[in-house]
Amino acid sequence: MGDSAAGLLTIAAVLVALAICYRPLGDWMAHAFTSHHHWRVERAIYRLVGVDPDADQSGRTYIVAALAFSVVGIAVLTALLMAQRLLPGVHPRAWRFDEALNTAVSFVTNTDWQWYSGETAMNDIAQTAGLAVQNFASAAVGIAVAIALLRGFVRQRTDRLGNFWVDITRCTVRVLLPIAFVAALILMGQGVIQTLWQHRDVTTVAGGHQVLTGGLVASQESIKELGTNGGGFFNANSAHPFENPTPLTNAFEIFLILLIPVSLPRTFGNMVGNHRQGYAILGAMSTLFVASLGVTVWAQLAGQGTASRAAGAALEGQEYQFGQWGTSMFVTATTSTSTGAVNAAHDSLTPGGGGMALLNLVLGEVSPGGVGSGLYGMLVIAVITVFISGLMVGRTPEYLGKKIRRPEITLAALYILVMPTIVLLGTGFAIGQGWGRSALNNDGPHGLSEMLYAYASAANNNGSAFAGISVDTHWFDYTLGAAMLFGRFVPMVLVLLLAQSLARQQTVPVTAGTIPTHRPLFVTMAVGVVLLVAGLTFVPALALAPISEAAL
Repeated sequence: MGDSAAGLLTIAAVLVALAICYRPLGDWMAHAFTSHHHWRVERAIYRLVGVDPDADQSGRTYIVAALAFSVVGIAVLTALLMAQRLLPGVHPRAWRFDEALNTAVSFVTNTDWQWYSGETAMNDIAQTAGLAVQNFASAAVGIAVAIALLRGFVRQRTDRLGNFWVDITRCTVRVLLPIAFVAALILMGQGVIQTLWQHRDVTTVAGGHQVLTGGLVASQESIKELGTNGGGFFNANSAHPFENPTPLTNAFEIFLILLIPVSLPRTFGNMVGNHRQGYAILGAMSTLFVASLGVTVWAQLAGQGTASRAAGAALEGQEYQFGQWGTSMFVTATTSTSTGAVNAAHDSLTPGGGGMALLNLVLGEVSPGGVGSGLYGMLVIAVITVFISGLMVGRTPEYLGKKIRRPEITLAALYILVMPTIVLLGTGFAIGQGWGRSALNNDGPHGLSEMLYAYASAANNNGSAFAGISVDTHWFDYTLGAAMLFGRFVPMVLVLLLAQSLARQQTVPVTAGTIPTHRPLFVTMAVGVVLLVAGLTFVPALALAPISEAAL
């Protein structure tokens, strides 16, 4: 009873904190991306890279800029990881090219999938100058694409969506850096380490010797969670006491994960000039999140499975001080967003808890989703919802004054199809091969869950894993890397093309026949579309994996 009360209070505290920040942060981000004033430090950055901050880019130019920025990031990070043995400090083992490429793709795509143990395979320069920099950059790209889509709804008779370089600079300087700096100080105050030494020999109380791993952990931990990145400084990730030492830091990290995705609907409402639209999007996201959290908590407390019932609780693979409630909320927060951080071994979750985490991934991570990607994913769902609604009432569908015609619905439909195609093809091919099955530590439904989770995590740019699968092979490095690339950039390109198509239209006035998109009925329909799309696509696979396991 005491654990349940503490868990409920923790959840309530996090939700209250998010509610308090929703309006000021959402308003600030709207101001940051619509202001015509450039800060002095921003102007210095523009001069350094040779960018005209006042130039407006077409949708196609915006796409090229976003892709070029990411390709350069992959190349630079791959080279840095390959050159670790030549850098000052600790010298880890030499990395293969496929290992370095997989990791570079992972961090540039905001996936942060890790096949390695951070404290032994990385030195401080690679962790900070490489991974932490991409934590900021990949988050900024996701938010920039979401802002470009909002401009598509707002602008009329133009193909201009803003300036990609201005958007990522303002996102980094005005949003990510200030919040991450304050968050790092708070984490340091609660015991997350921040040191300039990487390894230190210490004498224990019993007189023995132990090697402690240090590093600039708090600064990376803050942006890891704030940017919905997820890569852990240590192998144990957010279950490690140097990354997440107390239940208080656990709650604070959950708050950081949800902060920007929850606040972006307010930014959306500001930019389209109708806050009720923002509340509708937030309502759909929140409905899915609360339902997922409730099922996960119930499944973990119920402790399905013979081993869990014999032990009296489903605590295998968990940090005991976080308990079932703290673990369940962290699992829900990370899998409902594109955050690969974990404070427990997902492979050890109950069939119901692990199945819910997997379902969160295949829903497209729109509850509330990653920074930027969650908002533009839910807006694509809104476009599909009004299209279906229009068919039901026999009129041309409209959303925010823009007609949803054949080009728009085609782009939205392609967006919906990308992720399931990657996940099901990758999983099916890998599980059908002997070498694919040999990578699994379990057979039967749980083994299928491990493989399905791996490709779902990669294609949705999440980065967490069931962990019962050995992925440090050439095949998985390349195929999971390809899943991350296509899962990130194909939907992103489709969203920017959709934004350009919308921006070219003339806004149509609201009439008596316009479908209201800010009322509970529309929110319910949007949630239904999310569940319907995932249900039709993934229920057969889920029935063979976590659902079958729960029934055993």
